[in-house]
Amino acid sequence: MPHIAIVGAGLIGRAWALSFAKAGHEVRLFDGQDGAVGKAMQFAAEALPALAEEGLLDGQSVADVMTRLRPAATLPVALDGAVHVQESTPEDLATKRQVFAELDRVAAPGTVLASSTSALLPSSFTADLPGRARCLVVHPINPPYLIPAAEIVPAPWTDPAVVERTRSLMTETGQAPIVMKRELDGFVMNRMQGALLEEAFRLVADGYATVEDIDVGIRDGLALRWSFMGPFETIDLNAPAGVRDYVTRYQRIYERLFPSMRRRVDWAGPVIGQIEQERRAKLPADQLASRQVWRDRRLMALIAHKRNAARKIGS
Repeated sequence: MPHIAIVGAGLIGRAWALSFAKAGHEVRLFDGQDGAVGKAMQFAAEALPALAEEGLLDGQSVADVMTRLRPAATLPVALDGAVHVQESTPEDLATKRQVFAELDRVAAPGTVLASSTSALLPSSFTADLPGRARCLVVHPINPPYLIPAAEIVPAPWTDPAVVERTRSLMTETGQAPIVMKRELDGFVMNRMQGALLEEAFRLVADGYATVEDIDVGIRDGLALRWSFMGPFETIDLNAPAGVRDYVTRYQRIYERLFPSMRRRVDWAGPVIGQIEQERRAKLPADQLASRQVWRDRRLMALIAHKRNAARKIGS
């Protein structure tokens, strides 16, 4: 039976496995590190009841989804009959080149080979592969079983049919694909997030606001709108006559700000001491893991709310 192969069952791989399994796909998990697949299975067993509680399994039982998650003892077993491979091994160029060479050698010619990399261009580790036309990046926001946006990034030689096939699979799986026209360092989401983080570090380093002030501004301000619409729709609705009217009214404000936003603050410099001190006062280090569980439960509740709001109000 055609299935999805997960190669690398760590933090990202296990979340991808859960995404595909709850969408109805059989998933085979392989990881060369002893115990990694077992931990991934345990993660799924612990996460699924919470998803069911929020109504996010669409009527399926926990057992239904768990039966689709199948450990694979070897890479060939994982790849045999796979229609799509989602690779999530360590973020290291030499590792990616080695893994993709093996994937290209073992996987059937029609299998799509996708990497979860967040920082490496697909051209940097697929250039010399005989099957490079079926290789691309599908980069998620972690965890992908809760956050649907995923970037599809082709190399210059990726077959457009492979891009479309991957877009279709992601959509059918419940992801929200961002289909890039060509590769670019940082893709889309890290570039957007990076711009925000650069300004956040500057504001703290230059003494204009505390860490918590910045978090309040996003959490209780901009993110309330951004949780259901993007920046272009936001500005389209923030001027009486739409996006062109917004640009006419407000571009000069941002033009005036831009020169002062081009100076970098070293994130690892003195400012990190202040940021870490403020964050650890707010959240002690020994509570990080439990807060991550809290984050995921809040995400589940938010997704459930967004689904309900879309039904009642429209999307």
